[in-house]
Amino acid sequence: MTEFTQPISVSSLTPRLLLGPGPSPVSPRVLEALAHPTIGHLDPLFLALMDDVNRRLRDVFGTQNQLTFPVSGTGSAGMQAAFSNLLEPGDTAIIGVHGFFGFRMAEMARRLGADVVEVEADWGKVLDPAQLIEAHRAHPHSRLLSVVHAETSTGAHQPLEELGAYLRESDTLFVVDAVTSLGGLPVEVDRVGVDVCYSGTQKCLGAPPGLAPITFSAEAVRRVSSRKMPVTNWYLDVTLLSTYMGAERRYHHTAPSNLFFALHEALCEVEEEGLQARHDRHRHIGQLLQSALTSRGFNSFTESSCRLPQLTVVSLPGGKEEAPLRALLLERFGIEVGGGIGPAEGKVWRIGMMGHGARESSVERLLEAVHALGVGEG
Repeated sequence: MTEFTQPISVSSLTPRLLLGPGPSPVSPRVLEALAHPTIGHLDPLFLALMDDVNRRLRDVFGTQNQLTFPVSGTGSAGMQAAFSNLLEPGDTAIIGVHGFFGFRMAEMARRLGADVVEVEADWGKVLDPAQLIEAHRAHPHSRLLSVVHAETSTGAHQPLEELGAYLRESDTLFVVDAVTSLGGLPVEVDRVGVDVCYSGTQKCLGAPPGLAPITFSAEAVRRVSSRKMPVTNWYLDVTLLSTYMGAERRYHHTAPSNLFFALHEALCEVEEEGLQARHDRHRHIGQLLQSALTSRGFNSFTESSCRLPQLTVVSLPGGKEEAPLRALLLERFGIEVGGGIGPAEGKVWRIGMMGHGARESSVERLLEAVHALGVGEG
């Protein structure tokens, strides 16, 4: 017989400092916006709010793409939207795999019936653009080439410029996972030449999880419109979603209005801070943390030339087991950091300094807790 525990009182939950790979801390004003009285998804006020969210997302993505909006779902829904709309059975997809989320992209493409060409790099390193270009030359009619800009599983920062410049001369669409980079690193969709880029709200944008910003270039929209068969995922079909987001305002689904309120406020914070200043803040805090951890004997899992500032992946000094100490961090100090996944499982901490959490006070609090636990030499 199933045993039931006592109900949990939300008001009694101990506050957490979220320094894992996501979600990240949410500012008080974003939380206040989240608590706005719920309104309907076809209310004129909500439709105006949605338009302003889409406008602000264009600024953060660095694009003029008309079809730019938040998918109602997490970052993985954004990934699914990208691949479901672009791929049909028999299409070739070149996927860069240097971590867990590159693997996930390849798996999604296979489930859609695509012929997947994987270009791999060791976990903790970035993909060699020359190898991806070589794969494309071997498969010049590939429907898309996709990479993860900021690999959440390894903390590696993948360069995009060379790939974007090369693919401009082809009919292959360039798809980029920016779940952990948007708002923390320059993405610059139009300048780089990205056709589809998706993200999540719960990382460097500093909003709660539940929405996945995505943008489609005009060429990507034409690709969706010229499909031989309808998009198999009805919920994420952008030909349907665009009639709700656009002038027609045709009902598609019940959009989560409160999450839109929160994202709008988070995007207002981004605008007030300034996008470049926000990028600079993430870089400064990341470097501050990484320098401090190195001085305490932590070892970087990620190759030094490609470390993300907002997500630091390290092994603990002295061969200490990571999981028990990570549990103590949460239990005794209310600090959440992430463990490893895939080949890094049980070997590393993944420490996020993202959004509202990317502050010197977060670094100081973490280091004080690490010192109290007797981890490292500092």
